[in-house]
Amino acid sequence: QVQLVESGGGLVQPGGSLRLSCVASGSTFSINAMGWFRQAPGKEREFAAAIGWNGGRTYYADSVKGRFTISRDNAKNTVYLQMNSLKPEDTAVYYCAGRHDFRVAADVYQYDYWGQGTQVTVSS
Repeated sequence: QVQLVESGGGLVQPGGSLRLSCVASGSTFSINAMGWFRQAPGKEREFAAAIGWNGGRTYYADSVKGRFTISRDNAKNTVYLQMNSLKPEDTAVYYCAGRHDFRVAADVYQYDYWGQGTQVTVSS
């Protein structure tokens, strides 16, 4: 089994930055591509960013492109999401996800493992 634990969420003012981390444990050899999703109150979970198994391929939702950066450190079994120029509409619970496939993916149904989420609130 695989466990994913997110951290780094919190309250930040508009225009500010946060870095989320997701640490994988357990059968980490089975995880290849990773992703970040988010879910605002009353809305469906949506894709934010994904990264391939070796970090060489990344993919972003249009809503975060140019502001968010996904990266990974396989030696630490950790994936990061650097979020800059945050907006109130970025407020959501952010979830880390992992999949067996090595290719990046943007659909929730393409991921095999999920963390419990970390709250990000952007407000003045």
